[in-house]
Amino acid sequence: MHIRDFAISHPDKAAVIMANTGETITYKELDERSNQIAQYFRNQGLQVGDHIAFLLENNNKFHALCWAAQRAGLYFTAISSRLSADEAAYIINDCGAELYITSHYKSDIAGTVIGQIPNVKTSLMMDGTVEGYGSFEDAIASFPTTPLADECEGADMLYSSGTTGKPKGVKPTEVGTPIDSEDNLYNVLQNIYGFDSTVLYLSPAPLYHAAPLRYNMRVQRFGGTVVVMENFDAEEYLRLLQKYKATHSQLVPTMFIRMLKLPHEVRLKYDVSSMKLAIHAAAPCPVDVKRQMFEWWGPILHEYYGGTEGNGYCTTGPEEWLEHPGTVGKAVIGNLHIVGDNGDELPVGETGTIYFSDSKDFVYHNDPKRTAESYNDKGWSTLGDVGYMDEEGYLYLTDRKSFMIISGGVNIYPQEIEDLLISHPKVYDVAVFGVPNDDFGEEVKAVIQPVDMVLAGDDFAQEITEFCKANISRIKCPKTVDFMEELPRHPTGKLYKRLLRDTYWEGRQSSII
Repeated sequence: MHIRDFAISHPDKAAVIMANTGETITYKELDERSNQIAQYFRNQGLQVGDHIAFLLENNNKFHALCWAAQRAGLYFTAISSRLSADEAAYIINDCGAELYITSHYKSDIAGTVIGQIPNVKTSLMMDGTVEGYGSFEDAIASFPTTPLADECEGADMLYSSGTTGKPKGVKPTEVGTPIDSEDNLYNVLQNIYGFDSTVLYLSPAPLYHAAPLRYNMRVQRFGGTVVVMENFDAEEYLRLLQKYKATHSQLVPTMFIRMLKLPHEVRLKYDVSSMKLAIHAAAPCPVDVKRQMFEWWGPILHEYYGGTEGNGYCTTGPEEWLEHPGTVGKAVIGNLHIVGDNGDELPVGETGTIYFSDSKDFVYHNDPKRTAESYNDKGWSTLGDVGYMDEEGYLYLTDRKSFMIISGGVNIYPQEIEDLLISHPKVYDVAVFGVPNDDFGEEVKAVIQPVDMVLAGDDFAQEITEFCKANISRIKCPKTVDFMEELPRHPTGKLYKRLLRDTYWEGRQSSII
């Protein structure tokens, strides 16, 4: 199905509700607005397979812009609104965008960006303008709200969040297919998660990120309604869940942790019984955190493992997870393989690099070297994650390969230590990584964001060390503990661990980066 179908069958149904303002955009309005923008794109000479880019906060024009590019057969790159001007300009140039759109909300970096994107033909700004930008609203105003005669499927070309280096653009292999083509994610949402037109989807994350963007657009392909939070706040999420009686949501473990850290009486204020299914991913969820969420929300949590690259997909339901605590599920798209450093496939229970076979290929735009490094000699592809499988084929994530600590020849995976530390009642957020050690190569470092910075100090560091020694092997315990008021975490929940590590490795060589 497509939004154009629901513009006919259910024109007045809400396609989008903006959480802060309550503004509702109906399917008829979304269809007409996206048609109008698509007509503008074609008028500007943008043809099937051409490229646009936009840098926006979660706002009331975001969905129409995406659907316009989608039905004009364009590649569209949504850029993180938290990037610097230099970082944004790098992506705009790298993706080959001919048209760039931003908003007045991002006018703080707009002037710098405009001077660094010489190949962009047109730059527009929503909700006002600054020097160098035309008005988005004025540009599209004169165009009809009828569909393009040659409308066809476009596709997002999104960039990795850059936690381990420069972001990489993941380019789909083709665009231009029929406008109502189904895809793997649509089928997964329908056949495994039961999505249909009754879904009321609460969207707590930035829309420029792969999962929120794709889930929002698929919900609209089913004719459901999305409630879009402009920014995530733990209590506000619960308030909106109760207000709109949300039935489905896609979250990340950090959001669970933030909600669980709320005072007990605050959590109990809100009715969460309407939620039928909560899907989570992006990072391994600590087992204890997930058990607490089951106790609070009931057995409705579904977990998946996959990436922007779309080369495979694993998922597990609540019953499966309770029988296999810690798993991210079995493969439903592609086949799983665990591969050792010598390139051989490893037996059950052994930890190695996770590969998928028998699924769709992907390329990193303008980066054949990184593309080649993601495939082995059998043609299997990897996202660079590490894990193992049990005898029943369930996958368990260990960590990103690039974050593995090698201390005295022993492999240490930070995720296990982070999962333990986040369970400490005085810990609000944590990052664990390797820092230089002259004798062992690396040693384990923990950087902690306390629930209150007044706790930071030697006594709390000692308490953390003893807590670890009581629960895990001493070789895995942090040798030193530092404190920060706030860790550099992406709104999607991903931790910019590289930024932390770089400060400790400055002026030294790391053999595992």
